[in-house]
Amino acid sequence: MSEILDPFKISQKQLSDACKLANYDSEIYTALSEPERFVEIKLTMKMDDGSLKTFKGFRSQYNSARGPMKGGIRWHPEESASLVKALSAWMTWKTACVDIPLGGAKGGIICNPKEMSNREIETLARSYIRQLADIIGPTIDVPAPDVYTNPQIMAWMMDEYEKIVRHHAPSVITGKPLPLGGSAGRSIATAKGGVFTVREAAKDIGLDLNGATAVVQGYGNAGSWAAKLLKDDYNCKIIAVSDSRGGIYDRDGIDPHVAAEFKEKTRTVVGLKGTKEISNEELLELECDILVPAALENVITRKNANNINTKIIAELANGPTTPDADQTLFEKGVLIIPDFLCNAGGVTVSYFEMVQGYYRYFWTEKEVFEALDRVMTRAYRSTIEQSQKFDTHNRMGAYMISLERVLTAMRLRGWI
Repeated sequence: MSEILDPFKISQKQLSDACKLANYDSEIYTALSEPERFVEIKLTMKMDDGSLKTFKGFRSQYNSARGPMKGGIRWHPEESASLVKALSAWMTWKTACVDIPLGGAKGGIICNPKEMSNREIETLARSYIRQLADIIGPTIDVPAPDVYTNPQIMAWMMDEYEKIVRHHAPSVITGKPLPLGGSAGRSIATAKGGVFTVREAAKDIGLDLNGATAVVQGYGNAGSWAAKLLKDDYNCKIIAVSDSRGGIYDRDGIDPHVAAEFKEKTRTVVGLKGTKEISNEELLELECDILVPAALENVITRKNANNINTKIIAELANGPTTPDADQTLFEKGVLIIPDFLCNAGGVTVSYFEMVQGYYRYFWTEKEVFEALDRVMTRAYRSTIEQSQKFDTHNRMGAYMISLERVLTAMRLRGWI
């Protein structure tokens, strides 16, 4: 039987497994297995060369029982409806797992911003918001940056929304620049939250992080910051990192700051002096204490799960491990910190940004990270306890918590 690799089908398979484990009937699964609303839009705009180009965009609003829906906007040439739906589902479980009062959503546009000018990017951003203005808002659905989007794009989107509604609404978008109501610490929040969970996992297995070896697949914002924080805060040894062009390896350790500076100049980590070039596939199978998949989905599958040689997998990416691989790694004794727990630091600080925007009072970075630490540590501990209670792997433990919180809200509202 072939392995399921379609992202939304994977999310549904995980949900189905969790419902069976918790003894929920098929009606509960049906109530939770599709988005409340899925919108596909067409965006036609004039390019700099005078030609007309049409882009396809999406917004998936998965569940609003626990509060306004929340989710990033991804711009990628291989964006798909399936992936956007899956990510909106995982965002629903993510906000519930860390117990912030939000639901789950996700958006995307099929495009390649690397081939577009700033004017074209701004035009596309504003067009997207004009199409969706009636179904987003600070109390409805709050977008944020994701793959190939950034604070400047969020600023244009917020501005376009405010032009439409004719009043200031800073909490309509998170991940904004600080002068427009962004939150201190937001740019490194995903990595910071993930590293907090690694710290807790290391305690559980008796791993001394001082000198522990770490491998990071994906050297974008989350991955590069995770490497820096593991090195700077806990003195881990970063032995390999990678990006879309390949990976680099040095058993004696790679300076993550130097690697980031090299990538800034050359657009890749490959070629950094003193390192050996390896493939992303080889990198995942290196012997290490901590493996951080921080790139795309489905990189740890049935094919390579038996070759994974690590103690802790910290999933900063969304959906990096397939259900088949989950079970294999659980049986091998690998501690997985599942994606919608491990990478929840981003949405948690986005929630903090919404709160700060509501009452126009902003916290220091120290206050943001202290609050984030409390949220992530509590969520990690709850997940581990639930996993042990059901004698299952941590992803199912996280699902158990999330499902119960979402279903409780739905029952109290009279939806089910």
